[in-house]
Parts: sequence; structure tokens; C-alpha cells
Amino acid sequence: MAGTAPQDTDVEGVDAGVGLTALLVAAARAIETHRHDSLARDAYAEHFVRAAPACADWPVRIEQVPDGDGNPLWGRFARYFGLRTRVLDDFLLRSVRTSARQVVLLGAGLDTRAFRLDWPCDCVVFEIDRAGVLAFKHQVLTDLTASPKVKRVPVPVDLRADWVTALTTAGFDPAAPSVWLAEGLLFYLPSPAETYLIDTVDRLTTEGSALAFEAKLEKDLRAYRDSPIYTATREQIGIDLLHLFDKGPRPDSAGDLTAKGWSTSMHTPFDFSRRHRRGPLPEPNDALEGNRWVFAHKPSP
Repeated sequence: MAGTAPQDTDVEGVDAGVGLTALLVAAARAIETHRHDSLARDAYAEHFVRAAPACADWPVRIEQVPDGDGNPLWGRFARYFGLRTRVLDDFLLRSVRTSARQVVLLGAGLDTRAFRLDWPCDCVVFEIDRAGVLAFKHQVLTDLTASPKVKRVPVPVDLRADWVTALTTAGFDPAAPSVWLAEGLLFYLPSPAETYLIDTVDRLTTEGSALAFEAKLEKDLRAYRDSPIYTATREQIGIDLLHLFDKGPRPDSAGDLTAKGWSTSMHTPFDFSRRHRRGPLPEPNDALEGNRWVFAHKPSP
């Protein structure tokens, strides 16, 4: 099924555009879940894939992929998403075991961390995303009679709108430590929107808070247009990621946080592939070469 997915970035739900990428990541989590050497398990992921007509024929197990791990999309790229899930799971759980009791998932998509991770009993997880995405997730999880393991507060608002008011109205307390996650989000946003988001997280957080986000360092994303990952994603499921990514120059958000007094560290995904002995390693013409995972902590003054 080549080149069939609509690419409208403003579609409200998960049927096209950026919303469809949430299903791509869910399919990757499903494949990771069923691996014998899984890094992260998400029993709900395959149900999202099966509930959406746009991806009814996508695989949810690596055995359903004719060339298995040799497939750039469902092998290497899906393993990348599995690794990312595990690393960010670990970051969030470490954060709430120290000081944070509020978790904010920016552009939560089909994230099921509120349902599958073991949280301290006094935590609350806020999930910010567009109403259509959260409604689809709610329907699938309701049909499964799934129950969250923690207090979960969906916040249906577009991150280009007044999400701060929506979040604080939903009960978020800026005076209490919090941990924030922007997973697979920032490179879809225009540079000013990313800068505003990072500045706002700084403004809404107190000492003891933390933030993790994914960034891309490429000066020109088109340099990797013909990489195996982007080519396979376009040809096999009709998602042109480079069309969805914002084309403008990216801000130095890690540097901005450091300038505001945060302690930041930046890693390549390959750092964690080596640590876990699973996941993608560098290769020629690699669309993952410029990906960075940034971890930031707001220390006491």
C-alpha cells in the first residue's frame, strides 16, 4: 500500500497527518511487545492498530513482516521506537521516585504509560493532545475495559492553542515538582512554537522538576530523504515523515534550558542501543543520525 495516506497535518484524529504517526509508533510498540527480547511491553498497542481502518493491514508482530528485522520500517525503525519507549519509561519512573508527582505528556498521542507502568499511588498523569486523538484512545481502551494504574487526566487541547490554561484548569499545580515528556513531538512544530513550549515548561516548573524531549540536529532534513527508513515508511505505509516535519531551522532548546539554569544531557539513541545491547546502531545514509534524546533537570537554586 504505497503512498496512500493523506498528509494533512491538521487532521483532528488519527486517520491522517501527524495523528497517523501515533499509530505507526503504536504498531512499533506492538511489535516490540511480542519480541522474546522485548525492551518495553504495551499490551494495548496492537488494539489501537486494529481499531483504525487506516492501518488495518499493518503488522503487530515481527513474524508478520516478510523480511523480518531486515525491513527498514518494521525492523530497524520499529526497534528504535521500542528502545525510545524503554528509555523514556525509565526516565519518568526515576523522576517520580525522587520528587515529582505530576507527569505531563505533551502530545500524548496513544501513550499508555498511565495504564502499563507502576507509578507511586499519589501520582497524576496529565495527557495533552487534540480531542480527536484522545477520543480515539478513550474508545479503544474503554472497549478493552482497561483501567489506569494512576490518576489520569486527559487534557484535550491543541498545543498551538492555550494549553496552559487547559492544563492548570485540569488541576496541574506549578508550585509542585513535575516531570514533562515531549516524545516525538518537537520536530513537527515550527521553531517559535518549540521555543514557546520550552519557555513555558520552564515557567510552569519548580525546583526538582524534569523534562525529556527528542530533537533532530540536521541542518537540512532532506539530506536523508532517500534513507532506507524514510523510503520504507513512504512506500510501505504512505507516511512521508519529511513532509510532516517542520522545515525551518531548529532552536537549541537544550542550550536554552542550560542558560535558564537547568542541568541538561544529550544522547544519541545509539548510546542506549549499546547500553541495552538491543536497538539500532549507526549505518550509512542514516535518518537516525541526527536524532538526540535530551534529559533536563531543574535543580534547587
